[in-house]
Amino acid sequence: MARTRFRRDRGLSWRMGSVGLGLGALYVAFGVVLIYFSGSAILGLLIVLGMAWGQWFFSDSLALKSMGAKVVSPQQAPELHAMIDRLVALADMPKPRVAIAQTDVPNAFATGRTPNHSAVCVTTGILNRLDADELEGVLAHELAHVANRDVSVMTVASSLGLLAGFMTRWGMFLGGGGRNRNSGPAFLVVFLVSMVVYFVSFLLTRALSRYRELSADRSGAYLTGRPSKLASALTKISGDMARIPTKDLREVESMNAFFIAPALNRQSIEAVMSTHPPLDRRLAQLAQISADLSERG
Repeated sequence: MARTRFRRDRGLSWRMGSVGLGLGALYVAFGVVLIYFSGSAILGLLIVLGMAWGQWFFSDSLALKSMGAKVVSPQQAPELHAMIDRLVALADMPKPRVAIAQTDVPNAFATGRTPNHSAVCVTTGILNRLDADELEGVLAHELAHVANRDVSVMTVASSLGLLAGFMTRWGMFLGGGGRNRNSGPAFLVVFLVSMVVYFVSFLLTRALSRYRELSADRSGAYLTGRPSKLASALTKISGDMARIPTKDLREVESMNAFFIAPALNRQSIEAVMSTHPPLDRRLAQLAQISADLSERG
């Protein structure tokens, strides 16, 4: 966790470390199989490393572009900047870039490889629905993701899944002569390994994503001291999501793992597929934090 005034979450740190090790092992295994069976090992390595580096280095820009978001200046969005200025000063952390996405889907997300290279984005949909206190709770939640550095781990995890998906589609064009000069079996092995890597990385990101949302809820609520406002914001966002046209939700579904609330219009989701913990669990945690703060006060 970055050195800020956000509450330290050892559970999140442990999970991030475990997921990082798991992803590292997957990446090594994936690379070894690719090199072993590909007749163009150098080309394969260049593509894999190039895509990984690009996804890591340009992660914040890619995420913003995928949402059609635009970075805004303090002159363009003075109230939003002022709110983030107050929160980063309170948290004692670097200020991220501030962006707005023109979509009615009410949501927000943070992205970036480090706290010094990060961005926080809100949609026009969430700006139109939340009051200032609720929006502050959402922004504190997103800044917690940046300070905790779980955004960085999610970026790496997403990169690995992207690479595996790329290989399942285009692996046959990387050669395949391999050691036995038999492209069929070689490609089949690369394809199957890529599918396994994609599936395991999918499970790892889902497990981390659910916990990191609870952690950011806690950190943000303790930072502002008003967990009820974040609870109110989550309730509004989740309730209004069902009213958003399916077409609009599908346009942003690739960012679900990064959103503060999933962009879905259905309430029943298999636990293993969900990027977020159930709303009831999040609200119960915030209610407990509110009770704890009341006792201290």
